[in-house]
Amino acid sequence: MASDSLARKRRGILFIISGPSGVGKTTLIKRLLRSYPDITLSVSHTTRARRPREVPGNDYHFVTVKQFTALRARGGFAEWANVHGALYGTPRAPVERTLRRGRDALLEIDVQGTRKIKRRYPDAVSIFIAPPSWPELRRRLARRGTDGRKTMAKRLENARREIRESMRYDYRIVNSDLGRTVDSTRAIVAAERLRVSRLRTRRSK
Repeated sequence: MASDSLARKRRGILFIISGPSGVGKTTLIKRLLRSYPDITLSVSHTTRARRPREVPGNDYHFVTVKQFTALRARGGFAEWANVHGALYGTPRAPVERTLRRGRDALLEIDVQGTRKIKRRYPDAVSIFIAPPSWPELRRRLARRGTDGRKTMAKRLENARREIRESMRYDYRIVNSDLGRTVDSTRAIVAAERLRVSRLRTRRSK
């Protein structure tokens, strides 16, 4: 005899975090993953040079332009973009495997990539991290010490475009205080995980 009980299995959620260079995304993501170790961080491919202390396969998969374009031609990226003169791409297979298993995935990508991901995965949750002010963003970029004057000017120019795009995101957080920004991001994750629409429902026997 059939039972009226319902067995529910949660679908994996795809979270996106974007924001200008220097806004604090990397630190935010590290703290978020400490709170939610069950979220899988997607590791992007990039053609840019590796920075000091970056670990291949952990921070990025560092590849040549030839390797990148070959993978792109095979449909291997869920999205890809040219950012600051370098190519970046989100590998499709690991993301889709994670979501199929009912686990959440996190992407750190720019506004170009977010537009493409939202077309492919309409249920993805996009979060934009904004700087508290232009002087503060400039100060943070200068403090990193990884960019020359021309590169930093280009990053600031791109930041203006990115911030204009931020109103297209599902959530927008101004990172004036890291602790509060982390708390806000945690709250978004917790709320999205409770959405009834994200439950796959089947009738069990």
